[in-house]
Amino acid sequence: MTSNVNPTVRRRRLGQELRKLREDKGMTAEQVADRLLVSQSKISRLENGRRSISQRDVRDLCGVYEVEDQRIVDSLMQMAKDSRQQGWWHAFGDVPYSVYIGLETDAASLRVYDPQVVPGLLQTRQYAETLISGALPETAPTEIEKRVQVRMRRQERISAEENPLRLWTVMDEAALRRIVGGKSLMRDQLEYLVEQSRLPHVTVQVIPFDMGAHPGLNGQYAILEFPDAADSSVVYIEGVTSDLYLEKPNDVQKYSVMYEHLRAQALNVDQSRQFIAEIAKTYT
Repeated sequence: MTSNVNPTVRRRRLGQELRKLREDKGMTAEQVADRLLVSQSKISRLENGRRSISQRDVRDLCGVYEVEDQRIVDSLMQMAKDSRQQGWWHAFGDVPYSVYIGLETDAASLRVYDPQVVPGLLQTRQYAETLISGALPETAPTEIEKRVQVRMRRQERISAEENPLRLWTVMDEAALRRIVGGKSLMRDQLEYLVEQSRLPHVTVQVIPFDMGAHPGLNGQYAILEFPDAADSSVVYIEGVTSDLYLEKPNDVQKYSVMYEHLRAQALNVDQSRQFIAEIAKTYT
């Protein structure tokens, strides 16, 4: 069953609390692993929220850290219990980027740079289906449909009446020029992009070809920020076989500064909207 509790965010928060307890105790992850007869990588995965945390794990770690306040132990045990519940995306089976979906579901704002395609949260269903099919040519139609459904479900954060996701996206002109599924489909997609860009919580900017070299040439990335100050921002970089999540303040800062440069070099909001509309007209 699904729950309003976001297991991904609960795991991250619990991992942060466990890391703090370890650091306050002056212990290394290797020392903790030796005490519990587990691998150091397990301790690292528990602390970075990439692994499901059992109540037994919490009990054992609190024992190593000599936590005497039972209220703290009980609170951490409850977080461990919540972290094992299922988010809405589990109803679709094994979703490859489920960690990211969990983070996106709880994020307050999302900054995205995409050099090749229209960002997933602003795609029409037809564009998404054609794009996913082309990117995964050996994937079964049922799996393609599942991924499309997940993408459409994610877009509900944009249309939510209460606390919608604050989305800021910068795209390269290539994303608008790449004809996915034919000219008619592209015209519909770009017109939809213009429509969505008028929402008060959605900002769309474009970097035209004639802008030349810019900081985004290294590839796509996203920066997620959360409403709770206890949850650190995350930089997400999608990979072919595995994804990268950067949470160290210095890493997040570097990508944030790079994003500010992208925004500065891109056309402003009104210019971008007009630019997209003009390209849409060429798809006749």
